[in-house]
Amino acid sequence: MNNLKRIKAWGLFTCLLVIGQALAQDRKAPAYPLITHNPNFSIWSTTDQLNTSTTKHWTEADHSLLGLIDVDGEIYRFMGKEEPSYKTILSTSDEEAYTIRYTEAEPTGEWTTAGYDASNWKSGSAPIGDDEKNVKTLWKSDNIWIRRTFPVQDLASINELLLKLNHDDNVEVFLNGKKVYEKTGWTNSFQYLSINRADLKTGENLIAIHLVNTAGGRFLDFGLVDKQQEKGAEIQMAVQKEVEVTATQTIYHFEAGKVNLKVTFTSPLLMDDLSLLSRPVSYITYHVRANDEKEHAVKVFLGASSNIAVYKPSQEVTAQQYTSDQLSILKTGTVEQPILQKGADDMRIDWGYFYVAVPKVNDATQFISPVSSAVNAFREGNTASTKAKGKSLSLNTVIPFGTVGKTGVERFMELGYDEIYAIQYFENNLRPWWNNSGKETIENQLNHAANDYKAIMSKCADFDKQLYADVLKSGGKDYAHLCVLAYRQSIAAHTLVKSPQGELLWLSKENNSGGFINTVDVTYPSSPLYLIYNPELLQGMLNGIFYFSESGKYPHPWAAHDLGTYPKANGQTYGEPMPVEESGNMIILTAAITKVQNKGDYAKKHWKTLTTWVDYLTKEGLDPKTQLCTDDFAGHLARNANLSVKAIVGIACYAQMAEAIGETETAKKYRAIAEAMVPKWIAMADAGDHYALTFDNKDTWSQKYNLIWDKVLDLNLFPQKVYDTEINYYLTKQNKFGLPLDSRKAYTKNDWIVWTASFAPTRQEFEALVKPVYRHAIETKSRVPLNDFYDSNTGIRENFKARSVVGGFYMKRLADKLQGESSLNVAEKQ
Repeated sequence: MNNLKRIKAWGLFTCLLVIGQALAQDRKAPAYPLITHNPNFSIWSTTDQLNTSTTKHWTEADHSLLGLIDVDGEIYRFMGKEEPSYKTILSTSDEEAYTIRYTEAEPTGEWTTAGYDASNWKSGSAPIGDDEKNVKTLWKSDNIWIRRTFPVQDLASINELLLKLNHDDNVEVFLNGKKVYEKTGWTNSFQYLSINRADLKTGENLIAIHLVNTAGGRFLDFGLVDKQQEKGAEIQMAVQKEVEVTATQTIYHFEAGKVNLKVTFTSPLLMDDLSLLSRPVSYITYHVRANDEKEHAVKVFLGASSNIAVYKPSQEVTAQQYTSDQLSILKTGTVEQPILQKGADDMRIDWGYFYVAVPKVNDATQFISPVSSAVNAFREGNTASTKAKGKSLSLNTVIPFGTVGKTGVERFMELGYDEIYAIQYFENNLRPWWNNSGKETIENQLNHAANDYKAIMSKCADFDKQLYADVLKSGGKDYAHLCVLAYRQSIAAHTLVKSPQGELLWLSKENNSGGFINTVDVTYPSSPLYLIYNPELLQGMLNGIFYFSESGKYPHPWAAHDLGTYPKANGQTYGEPMPVEESGNMIILTAAITKVQNKGDYAKKHWKTLTTWVDYLTKEGLDPKTQLCTDDFAGHLARNANLSVKAIVGIACYAQMAEAIGETETAKKYRAIAEAMVPKWIAMADAGDHYALTFDNKDTWSQKYNLIWDKVLDLNLFPQKVYDTEINYYLTKQNKFGLPLDSRKAYTKNDWIVWTASFAPTRQEFEALVKPVYRHAIETKSRVPLNDFYDSNTGIRENFKARSVVGGFYMKRLADKLQGESSLNVAEKQ
């Protein structure tokens, strides 16, 4: 089957999926970015309707923003959900200490019933688990059985009984001998699960739990709560008419009774302005106009949860309301303020302070209340602060719009976060870039943001329009949509700081895949976005790794994997090296910077280190020994053909840089080494109609995404036949949601698919490979910030979310930019 027929066949398959496409037609994203600045300050909506779910941090912890609009006394909800109010029946450990009986030996008899004799079981305090820092009773075996007794006196007063449970991993829960809940899997926060009140009894009750560990961590904490009945008149739902997503904005359109409401979230992440990029302030803009030609009294309410400033909701916070010269401000943060005292993947910041600000000229009212009473306070007009210290407080702002008719009225507010210290870098605590001097204040930043509002909104609109036009030209509508979704997500997985040596550091967090900081093989896939919009930021992703080696702190002849666990960059914490992977990555990326900047200064600065790494590649890169590569989830692999490509390309990149800095003889030497490796690679990898995953098994195949740099950097190493053969073969292997990573399993990585598609000879082939990636973004059941690792048949997330690697979607745009649009023009002619 020739390529044209193959593409037509793929088109037919696409048509057969039209029903699924229709069901997803209203979806623009798997999750919608609202407030996006860095791994700590990152708030998303995970439903297509802004008002059908609580807004969340990228880790899926609730970071609630609640939006209401009052139109002539009728109240409509346009954002988030009212947080339920719970009354504790049986406390969890974050509320009150409790003890349990447990055994790690399988019990016999009716161990879930009250009459069972558990006197020989051990006694321990909750929570239980295997993390010594966060549990009271250690559990490191595969099974544990637990019993906990408690009294209940007034059954009739319970409105709705819920099990409050956080478990890792498989769990069975029994209440008075009856199984009331069972789940295979794990949670990372408390879940509230409805159970039957009739299973309780007056007097003594018993909860019994069997917990099984199958992999990873162990944890258990549990209790019971009564979900309280809502008070007051029911809040109506504003009708969402449309949502738009651009590079820097997410825009919602609502009908709220007799007015139309437009809500715009803007995180002005413009990479050519580091002061603006690092300013931790986003805007929410409200535009209201009547839809019936009449006039209406309107006011808008925002309730922002203090949980945005905590690691766990059980942490106590303080809150205050005050004013600056131009702004009315609400502020909250934990009492504890444990600055940079922890590093982890599934973590929220619990130091520094969260701010909600509104211009004084708007005559807004701000007050503080418990989250549970915020809505009622707005409904009844009670705007006196009732709480300044506690748990789960609401920072409330009411903006009056006065009388609104057919002429629209606009107001904006600001959400900001001052981390105080953002990163620990080799034991030095670093302030965020916007406060390098230590003399700047968040109030000044909020004031600047207010003063610059109109100019910034104009810049964002112009930038969004140009970006979309560029990526549309490079790859079509589906590709452009993916690039738009990737923009804020990739940037917000980083933090900008200055090192003690005065160097810019643009440090990524490896979100939902270990939490490592400045991981080189996360920098590598994300790099195209930064090469296009500010290569200085890519240097900021390499500077720390160069320093780690050049300071002698990492004394190996290859590049490190990472600098630690975010936000602590004190040295590698990943368990083993990836010598060929990371050395190749660092050399290739330095060469890309050299190419984009058209000068060799950065390469020359690190030439000794680059030479050490390239010499390692010349010895070990052509036929790699058993080791991990960036796709470490697939396990160790020897004789990895794609990893070999990286080494060959890396050596040629070194030669290209040598030429750029005037080292002509060195350039000739290493160019010859790389060129000599290519025919050897072809001979070892050739499997007839494709090239193998490993040199020793021709019945395998893999995406050779590392080849793209041969094209992008104009190295001209591999003959066109290699590219044509691979693309032809890939088009026979596609599944509904994309091309599998390789022949071992059905899982895939969407960043690598786009890289692979970017060396397709024609635009048609590129679009055929990208189409399923787009389909995944709008149809996946995994409602998290765009995940890059999923099953190509089902679209279900294998792991990973909110990662910076989606910056790799910009590879086609980078190729076109470096080649002066020539690759696109050639593709279109074909």
